[in-house]
Amino acid sequence: MHHTILLCGGSGQRLWPLSGEIRSKMFLDLLPAPDGGTESMLGRVCRQLTQAGLGGSALFVTHKDQQALVGRYTGSAYPVIGEPYKRGTFTAAALGVLHLYTTGKAKPEDTIGVAPADMFADDDFFQLFHQFAGVLTASGAELALLGTRPAHPSDQYGYIVPGEAASGGYAPVISFEEKPGRTRAEELIGRQALWNCGVFAFRLSFMLSQLAQMGLPAEVDAFTCLYAGLPVRSFDKEIAERCSRAVVLKHEGRWGDLGSWSALSEELQQPVTGQGGIWGESPDSVIINELSLPLHVIGVPGIVAAASPEGILIAGRHEANAIKEILQQNPAQPRYGESGWGSCTILDRTDGVPEQAVTLKLCILPEHELPETSCRHSRKHWLITAGQGEILRNGLSTEAHPGDCFTFKQGERHGIRAHTAIELIEIRMLGEGDEESFYT
Repeated sequence: MHHTILLCGGSGQRLWPLSGEIRSKMFLDLLPAPDGGTESMLGRVCRQLTQAGLGGSALFVTHKDQQALVGRYTGSAYPVIGEPYKRGTFTAAALGVLHLYTTGKAKPEDTIGVAPADMFADDDFFQLFHQFAGVLTASGAELALLGTRPAHPSDQYGYIVPGEAASGGYAPVISFEEKPGRTRAEELIGRQALWNCGVFAFRLSFMLSQLAQMGLPAEVDAFTCLYAGLPVRSFDKEIAERCSRAVVLKHEGRWGDLGSWSALSEELQQPVTGQGGIWGESPDSVIINELSLPLHVIGVPGIVAAASPEGILIAGRHEANAIKEILQQNPAQPRYGESGWGSCTILDRTDGVPEQAVTLKLCILPEHELPETSCRHSRKHWLITAGQGEILRNGLSTEAHPGDCFTFKQGERHGIRAHTAIELIEIRMLGEGDEESFYT
């Protein structure tokens, strides 16, 4: 039997201000969908898994803070497990394998495919997953990978150098090279090298043997208990590059990583998303505006103009990757995030003596709730601006309607249950030593 483990990366800054510390690029609802609307990278992958007949055996692994959010964006159609800490792709894959093994959903002889959840490929790409079991058997390999023919000599992807292809369509892996310079990439392409798609397949027993060699347990609860002390491990470095018996299947169609503004811009259905417009001689420019304020570009070619509660970016499409280094040198607190229940936006911070006021907007999805939790601040105020639901206070329920105001004292348990979509303004009063977190 074949199982597919999808790894959901936590955060990224190359698509700032839309992605960041809390919101990953895989949740951006920007890609053209078959019904004429839009879909997220995660939604696209789920649709393709189902079309390829892989949906019934898929498992998503993410950080625990995004577990509910991944469930929301996958329509709660797949099991999702959460890592207690971010420890790299190898550790996440191992957690997924041990979950399947410990729960009895997979046996040692089963085939496991591991892939990134934010990959962008054509539908035929996922059909290749069905060949993994046969390729591993026919080749006698411990590991099978997917590679694709390079479209250009990119310095953003890893490369796989294959040997002579066998009759089964696979080839032995000679070597790997991670993100070479352009000149070296051209040399590798001349040697028929493939882009590494980050997809790995192996027998479950192979992962068990690797864990045993590392002195790690083969039981999911025992493995999870060790997470805090585990090093960050990459599957590429830890397994693929050390494996002496690896083969690669070649994908002839479309594959890419939409991790840059240049790549994402090429996939957008229209040049303007959100309020605003492009005017004059502005070829190849795009606008993605999540704010309620209009954003206009006039007579400026080849730029990306992106705006969200996190900030505003104006950059040449091919120079926009520099934002990652800029943000690393100038870190800022996140201002927008999503969860399984909805979204949260920080509107304002006002320093005062002896208290600081933080103003937020919370949007809660219909039939979702913020469960009761203790107020961590000196006090908290809620003003309901839209929707209907219930306020939960110390186990008691009170109806909530637009215009209603509620105040909670430090330590008081409170929550909210939405019957329809609810929007509210929250004002947190923070005294010295008060604990502050993004969502509560």
